[in-house]
Amino acid sequence: MSRTAVATIHLSALRANLARLRTLSQGAKVMAVVKADGYGHGLERVARALADADAFGVAAIADGQRLRAAGFNQRIVVLSGPDEAADLAELRRLRLEAVIHHDSQLAWLEADRDARRLRVWLKIDSGMHRLGFAPERAAEVLARLNAAPAVDDDVVLMTHFAASDEFDNDATAQQIARFAQATQGLPGLRCLSNSAGVLGWPAARGDWVRAGGLLYGLSVIAGKRGSDLDFDPAMSLSTRLIAINPLRRGDKVGYAGTWECPVDMDVGVIAIGYGDGYPRSAATGTPVLVRGRRAEIIGRVSMDLVTIDLRNVPDARVGDRALLWGRGLAVEEIAARAGTISYDLTCGMTKRVLFVED
Repeated sequence: MSRTAVATIHLSALRANLARLRTLSQGAKVMAVVKADGYGHGLERVARALADADAFGVAAIADGQRLRAAGFNQRIVVLSGPDEAADLAELRRLRLEAVIHHDSQLAWLEADRDARRLRVWLKIDSGMHRLGFAPERAAEVLARLNAAPAVDDDVVLMTHFAASDEFDNDATAQQIARFAQATQGLPGLRCLSNSAGVLGWPAARGDWVRAGGLLYGLSVIAGKRGSDLDFDPAMSLSTRLIAINPLRRGDKVGYAGTWECPVDMDVGVIAIGYGDGYPRSAATGTPVLVRGRRAEIIGRVSMDLVTIDLRNVPDARVGDRALLWGRGLAVEEIAARAGTISYDLTCGMTKRVLFVED
């Protein structure tokens, strides 16, 4: 049997997470954000599981091309819109919708003479200060979009929160108020909340929500796990134990000998490393499950291999599966040990990892 690292994608978890988000959204339509290859879970695979979403959100036209080629007919929104005027033709060909956030995009639409109207989303910068028109320009820009022959009349008004995961931070309340003032009296559906916004800011649910991390069972709240929020992890990463070496007290393990055996002990070697996308920064003490019990990483993570302390699993055998994260071992815990976030880990899997569906 291959020693390949395996990422098992739990399709039932994706579907259950979408259903929970619908309940929390209280009637708002749900855009399932599937950018970054479905947060590393596989774009087409995720889209099949989330086919009941009202729309898909992607980062680039290329993602829309993949979804249409795979036969998906749902609404697809390109979250940063066109990058150049020539993109408008491809957006139309693929029936993609575009977020408009900059004067250059507005000018391309106003100059466009194609009779086929594009659906667009108007992004207002309510305080994120990354993409979007200034709030005081909302009415002006919407009027120009409505006057442009190339634009469909059904323009959605949207914004993006900078700190919605901090429920005690009034920055989000200020953004909600700023957006409401900017769009007061303007026609169009509203879209404000990301995953954290759905959880913590009921006043911002609006007509649409854009959910990313929670769909994959990933926590969007610092110090919490997805399971703490009643969302199920959609990825389990595992590999095989390929060696068990009896070492003596004082033996040093791995590159640069950064870890020394405190007693005579068995050290396991598992077939995964940063060449597979497992974080090189994962520190000694990062847990791995073998036979359902915790072992700990010792020494440095290398390109292909990781060494683990098997004292807590004395019955371990070569060939046992080792769980790096997923059901039974929260990816958020591993991310914290590696000094990063869960999104970084699931998005970081390389081509060497075998993906299977459950």
